[in-house]
Amino acid sequence: MGIRDQDLQEIGGVFATFSIKQTAGVDDLKDQDIGKVVQITSSNIVGPATDGSKVLGKLVDLSLTDADNGKRVATVQITGVMTLPITTTYPVVGNRVVGGANGTVKQAPVLTGYDPAGGNIARGMVIAVNGTTECTLIL
Repeated sequence: MGIRDQDLQEIGGVFATFSIKQTAGVDDLKDQDIGKVVQITSSNIVGPATDGSKVLGKLVDLSLTDADNGKRVATVQITGVMTLPITTTYPVVGNRVVGGANGTVKQAPVLTGYDPAGGNIARGMVIAVNGTTECTLIL
């Protein structure tokens, strides 16, 4: 008897809907960003995760179409088990993550003797890493 494959996606998932950040009247999230990491950019507004940002969750859906700038909303998985794209410094199993460039996550930095105002930005716990492409974590 072989080892059973584990499919932990969406276990304990909680989803929320947010408005989308815009730059010069154009939504910062498009259909090609589904599956990527997002961050809170202002009150109830999300945009792509950027280097060192605090991770909100995984973009799982966008309403309407890419042509409907300003009218779309983003559905985000904000907790549970999820697989996210990664960038360097690649996460390690058992550690936490922060935003990486272009909607990815990366290994959270080493803590110093203090946390920044508002608390530490590292989130989740990495439970699996797939090479240099993605990691699975509990958020």
